[in-house]
Amino acid sequence: MKTSIDVKYLDHPDVAEADAILRSCVHCGFCTATCPTYQELGDERDGPRGRIYLIKQLLEGGDVSQKSQTHLDRCLTCRSCETTCPSGVRYGRLADIGRGIMERQLPRTPGQRLLRWLLRRVLPYSSRLRPLLVLGRMARPLLPTALAAKVPLAQPARRWPASRHSRVMLALAGCAQAAATPNTNAVAARVLGRLGIGLVPAPEAGCCGAVSYHLSAHEEGLDFMRRNIDAWWPHIQAGAEAIVISASGCGAMVKEYGDRLAGDPAYADKARRVSALARDLSEVLANEDLGRLQPAGKGRKTAVHCPCTLQHALGLSGRVEAILRKAGVELTPVQDGHLCCGSAGTYSLLQPELSQRLLSNKLAALTAGNPEQIVTANIGCQLHLASRAPVPVRHWIELLDPEP
Repeated sequence: MKTSIDVKYLDHPDVAEADAILRSCVHCGFCTATCPTYQELGDERDGPRGRIYLIKQLLEGGDVSQKSQTHLDRCLTCRSCETTCPSGVRYGRLADIGRGIMERQLPRTPGQRLLRWLLRRVLPYSSRLRPLLVLGRMARPLLPTALAAKVPLAQPARRWPASRHSRVMLALAGCAQAAATPNTNAVAARVLGRLGIGLVPAPEAGCCGAVSYHLSAHEEGLDFMRRNIDAWWPHIQAGAEAIVISASGCGAMVKEYGDRLAGDPAYADKARRVSALARDLSEVLANEDLGRLQPAGKGRKTAVHCPCTLQHALGLSGRVEAILRKAGVELTPVQDGHLCCGSAGTYSLLQPELSQRLLSNKLAALTAGNPEQIVTANIGCQLHLASRAPVPVRHWIELLDPEP
């Protein structure tokens, strides 16, 4: 694709990268076949190719409007198009750059600005989100049915084992997961402990930065990244083997720390090291002897939901399924596994109608095989699916828990 970037954008630090991505697109349209929003809406501007043209138009100084912003807002950034693209177009990165520039150029309505500000002020902070969840649970009987379904049930606290192993890995506590499903990492620690690996939390590390970064508050997102690097660095210097991330959305972001902070001389080298050490939980388990686990409570028919971040951003499609089959879990078939469930970080709150349509499609696919439970690898997907699923929704690591 030929481009002619407007002179007013030439000094922008990310525009050269965006230009290179635009030039790699060959207009083939293969991406539209796997784009969830294009399949739902049938509008070229609600597919990757159309959105690429909208970003190109923006960077070339053409007229952009609120309609253009709406079409970019409707993008899930699921990156299914990247898996399909024969030219290797890095669409997710282009979308982040384009949205960031458009956010500064086109003012949003006061209501939109307030909602996005509230999301950035609450979701990345488990200490703020946790009491709100408590209040939501107390008020659940008074809430409308649809809203009450979004409030996750409380989890009884589970034991986090002490680390007495020579092999040590770090855990990312995260934000929403730490508040809504805090036992996920505790279970991961017990499972890894059975395999001779100590999983150590770094209390100062929190949100990976994805919430702010994907809401176009890029500098705010980078600050979260720097904070996590600072929290992990002493452990890395002490010999930590990996940074284990049990939420695939966070894993996708941490894997990009090296790229996002490449221009920061104080953090560039550290960020590259952190990204190199980042491992999705499934990557760790895939290389271990699962015969040592002897998990209990695994005999129920299970449907696996593979989050977009796991299969498209991290390229780990089928990894969880392979681990669970190896552990003896009976899996039911799932059609159209590449399509997004509609959670997509804050998408379910910002685009509720479209998100619910995608959720209906996903639940129909997941329950077609009559599973007794659904498992997934990302906290946002877990909560979104659980809001309407007819069967329990859990993190897949719970099936391997030696102490159910």
